[in-house]
Amino acid sequence: MKMIRLDSVTVISILPVCVQLFNLQLGKEIHGYVLRRRTLHEDISIGNALINLYAKCCCTESAFSLFLLIPRKDLISWNTMLDAFGVNQLETQFADLLCWMFLDGIKPDAVTILTVVQFCASFSRIKNVKETHGFSLRSSVLLRDSELTLGNALLDAYAKCGNMDYASKLFETLSEKRNVVTCNSMISGYLSHGSHDDAHIIFEKMSERDLTTWNLMIRGYAQNECPNEALNLFHELQCNGIRPDAMTIMSVLPVCGQMASIHLLRQCHGYIVRACFEDAHLKAALLDVYSKCGSVKSAHKLYKSTPKKDLVVFTAMVGGFAMHGMGEEAIRVFDHMLECGIEPDHVVITAVLSACRHVGLIDEGLVIFNSIEQVHHMKPSMEQYACLVDLLGRGGRIKEAFSFLNRMPIAANANIWGSLLGACKTHHDVDMGRVVADHLLKIQTSDIGNYVVLSNLYAADAKWDGVLEMRRLMKTRDLKKPAGCSWIEVGSSKNIFVAGDYSHPDRSSIFSILNHLDKQIKELYKSPDI
Repeated sequence: MKMIRLDSVTVISILPVCVQLFNLQLGKEIHGYVLRRRTLHEDISIGNALINLYAKCCCTESAFSLFLLIPRKDLISWNTMLDAFGVNQLETQFADLLCWMFLDGIKPDAVTILTVVQFCASFSRIKNVKETHGFSLRSSVLLRDSELTLGNALLDAYAKCGNMDYASKLFETLSEKRNVVTCNSMISGYLSHGSHDDAHIIFEKMSERDLTTWNLMIRGYAQNECPNEALNLFHELQCNGIRPDAMTIMSVLPVCGQMASIHLLRQCHGYIVRACFEDAHLKAALLDVYSKCGSVKSAHKLYKSTPKKDLVVFTAMVGGFAMHGMGEEAIRVFDHMLECGIEPDHVVITAVLSACRHVGLIDEGLVIFNSIEQVHHMKPSMEQYACLVDLLGRGGRIKEAFSFLNRMPIAANANIWGSLLGACKTHHDVDMGRVVADHLLKIQTSDIGNYVVLSNLYAADAKWDGVLEMRRLMKTRDLKKPAGCSWIEVGSSKNIFVAGDYSHPDRSSIFSILNHLDKQIKELYKSPDI
């Protein structure tokens, strides 16, 4: 039977498939076949396709070795190799290759400049972005950019580098040719800098919007703690007949947490099930928000029903139990994660240490903290040191906590000193509290909470001179305690209560019930049976 030999068209067609499947082994076999066929080996298009294969399969050194072996490199060869160095953020190699390209007299095209712009943006090199922008104008490459691919990339780069003035000016110059991507880049830039009003102006003026536009705006409002605006846009999106995707729901979930709305959260969960979204990170986010909305049972149910648990899912469940003071349950989930062979990161270790401190599991917390270096070979973070100091302090081991704090290899921050001061108040250790406060007030003078804690500590020990001194310091530094705020969802309506505020429409009924409950509690405590 006669064997049919592969020609250059077949090889060039099959190599991108190897990239899509991330099948490096098959790509290597094809490379071996090419090396045995002189006509194929000398074909520059095949050489470029092989460079792309190795680069996309994370073998940048092999890609560069192959690039060096190509005797007559064309512009695609240079662009492919530049893209490989750029994606892997190999700064020196990228710069050297670009210089070599210019020295060889190779004239860059729009693809080259696009690669350079994206590379500079990833390092926030605003000066290099401006230089590339200038070059694209002088060489007329930007003027020939009918699809606006390069113009959009430049706008996005300016926004990512924090220069919204340049981004805005470029946006105005593209007014005749703007497309959805142009507007999305500008919206993303404004939102990342907290300018959601400017983003909303562009959003309202857009004649055409895609799902990315809506997702950007919803996520932007959610991240800037504007839950009502985010929710209104979400409803508007659905009224426009646009079907939310997993990213939309991921953007709405934080809104459920901010509003503590279990009703909205369950609606999102129902949509996830109906839409058959199987994204593990989406499930982890859903689990996390269930915990934040007070339904740790629903969170645990979702956790148990997730067949393939990754680090993110385990972290969300450990954090959920920690949030609700369920330390032993958090440790069990953490231990199960280790049994599954999943290596912990700083986030999940901090979460389980936080769970230990909430319920006073000192010995368990010490074991986990010691495992950070001894077992997992990581350096403890500031948050983890804070957790351990707080754990020891809450357990009444204040001297041990103070000794540990002074032995830390890094200087303790205000949070650590503050948690130890709180422990001194809880356990009425005035002398140690004064020592801790001296350290704390040297680091942080503007947090009124520290002065209040120390004042209460003095008052509990009848040291009125200390109380007066704290009040004097608060007054001279013009420190004021913000009003306390709480809220509750009744039906689908959120009711907000602020200390000293009498604006609620049902305040008469609320205060009447509170007075009634207050009388009942007082009568209960007067009973001789208690």
